[in-house]
Amino acid sequence: MTRSTRRWAIPGVMLLMFAAALVAIGRPHNADAKADANPGARDVIVHLFEWPWASIASECTNVLGPKGFGGVQVSPPQEHVVLPSSGYPWWQDYQPVSYQLTTRRGDRAAFASMVSACHAAGVKIYVDAVINHMAGGGSTGNGSAGSTYSHYSYPAVAYGNNDFHHCGKNGNDDIVSWTDRWEVQNCELVDLSDLATESSYVRGKIAGYLNDLISLGVDGFRVDAAKHMPVADLQAIYGALSGTPYIFQETIEGGSGEISPTEYTGIGDVTEFRYGDVVGNAFKDGNLSGLSSLPNQMLLASGDAVAFIDNHDTQRNGRAKLTYKDGTTYALSEAFMLAYPYGTPSVMSSFTFSNADAGPPAAANGTTSAVNCSSGWACEHRWRTTANMVAFHNAATGTSVTNWWSNGGAQAAFGRGSAAYAVFNRDGSSLNRTFQTSLPAGTYCDVANGDYNNGTCSGTSYTVSSSGTFTATVAANSMLALHVNARGSGSVPTSGATTSPGACTTVATAFGVNATTVWGENVYVLGSVAALGSWNTAGGVALSSASYPVWTGTVNLPPNTTVEYKYVKKNGSTVTWESGANRTLTTGSSCTTSVSDTWR
Repeated sequence: MTRSTRRWAIPGVMLLMFAAALVAIGRPHNADAKADANPGARDVIVHLFEWPWASIASECTNVLGPKGFGGVQVSPPQEHVVLPSSGYPWWQDYQPVSYQLTTRRGDRAAFASMVSACHAAGVKIYVDAVINHMAGGGSTGNGSAGSTYSHYSYPAVAYGNNDFHHCGKNGNDDIVSWTDRWEVQNCELVDLSDLATESSYVRGKIAGYLNDLISLGVDGFRVDAAKHMPVADLQAIYGALSGTPYIFQETIEGGSGEISPTEYTGIGDVTEFRYGDVVGNAFKDGNLSGLSSLPNQMLLASGDAVAFIDNHDTQRNGRAKLTYKDGTTYALSEAFMLAYPYGTPSVMSSFTFSNADAGPPAAANGTTSAVNCSSGWACEHRWRTTANMVAFHNAATGTSVTNWWSNGGAQAAFGRGSAAYAVFNRDGSSLNRTFQTSLPAGTYCDVANGDYNNGTCSGTSYTVSSSGTFTATVAANSMLALHVNARGSGSVPTSGATTSPGACTTVATAFGVNATTVWGENVYVLGSVAALGSWNTAGGVALSSASYPVWTGTVNLPPNTTVEYKYVKKNGSTVTWESGANRTLTTGSSCTTSVSDTWR
C-alpha cells in the first residue's frame, strides 16, 4: 500500500491520498538470502494481482512453471473488510480485520492447495503482508471471514485500543508532514488503525501470522507500507520468523528529508521506485540510448533492488509511465527489464479497469471470479515478449552487459556475455543492421517473435557466424531476442555471416484490418507459414487494438514468398474465422511491406 491517489470509501468518510513514486520487488541482499529466495536462475516474480487461489494454482502448473517464472506475489490473504457500498474496491483487501486466511479469493484450504500446486511446478509463493495497520476508522461490521470489528477493536486477533498508535498530533491522527520521521511512523495512513509495532505483544501477533503462512509453505513476503515502521521494529519481527523467508519491502522514495529506502536494505530487499520512471520514460519517449548507464540512475544497488515498470498502485494513481493500456510500448519495456541485468524483475499481471477504485471481476456478492484472460483480466505476463523473455533472463543470469550498441536515440541492442542478445527498436521505421554479439556460432530462435520448442521455432531463426555476427531487420516498434537455450531452426533460413546489411533476410510485414469486435474479442492473423501459426488456431499473431477499429501488427516473413492468410476473432476458446477465400500476399525483396484489409 502506498501513499497513492486512492479513495478509501469507508462508511461516512471519503479520503484522498497521494503517492510519491513506484514500487518493485527486490533481490536478496546477501548470498544466503538469495539462494533461499530464488532457486537458481529462476528469480522472476509475477504479481498476479487479486487473482483467486485456484486460478493461481492452475497458472503455476500450466504457464508459470513451464515458462520459468520463479515466484508469484499473491494479494493479501488475511481476513479483510467487505465494502459492498463502495462496489467491493480492490483496496478493501489492504484493510485487515484478522489474520484468518479467508478472503474473497478463497479460504485457508484453497490457499494451502495453491501453495502446493505452485511448489510442484517449481514456483515460490510470496505473500503481500499488511502488518503496519488494520482497518479504517469509518468501517465497522463483519470481515470476509465473518469477524466483527471496529476502528481500534479486532476481537478475532485480540487487538484493542492500547495496541495502536494515537499520535494526537493532527486531530484525526493522520500523517500530515511526510518529512517528520516520527509522524510518518506513528500517525495513521489515511485513518487506518496504526499498529504499535514497538510493542512485544503486537510483534508476537504479527510474527504468529507470518509463521502460520510459513507453515503452509509460503516462501517469503512483500512487506506493505514498510516505510511506516521503524527498521528496528521490522528487524525484531523478521527475527522471530521460522526459517529464512525472502523479504522485500515497499519503501517509497520521497523528497528531501523523507525516510530513505536505503535504510531498509540491511534487513531485506527494497522496492526501487526509480526504475519504472527511468525505463518507462525511455520507452515512452523513444530514447533508449541512456539506458546503457541504467544502474547509475538508480537509488539502490542491483543486489538490494526489485525492478518493475508498474505495480497495482502506480497503475491507478497515475505515477506509472507505462501500463498494460500502452500495449506494445509497455510490452517492450517489460521485455527490456527481463533482458537487462538490474535487480530482481517483478512483472505485473492486472485486471482491466477504467475506474481506479474498481475491484477485480467478481460475482454479485463480491467474490472474485475465476481468471479468464479474455474477459476482464489483462494477463500481461502471458504476452510473448514477457513470457518468453523469462527464459532469456534465466539463460543470462550472472552475466553482464556486452556489445552495447545504440543509434543515439530510439534503437538499442546489447548482449549478455555469451548467453543472450536483444535488440529494441522504438523507432517508427524498421532497423536493418548486422549486429556484433558474443554468442557462439549457431542458429537461434527469435523468442520475442516465436516460440521455441524441442529445437524448432514457430517464428524466425537467425544464424550467428563464427565471428559472432548476424544480420536482421527489426520492425518498427518491435524487438528481437536470442539466447543459448533456444537454438534451432525456424521458418526462415538465414546466413548472417555472409549477408550484407543491405539485403534483408526477412520482410517486416505490417498487417492492418478494420474489424469491429465485442468485449473480450481479440483479432489474430493466421496463415500458411510458421510465423503466422501454420493455420493452427492455437497460434497466430495477436494484433493490437491501439488504433481500433483498425487492428495492427508487424510480422517478419520470408522474402520473395507467396503467403496465404486470414483474420480470426478469438474470445476465450471460441474462434471465429472471417468469411471468403484465403487472402494472399507476396512479400517481395524489400525490407518492409504492408497490407490494409477489412474484415469480411
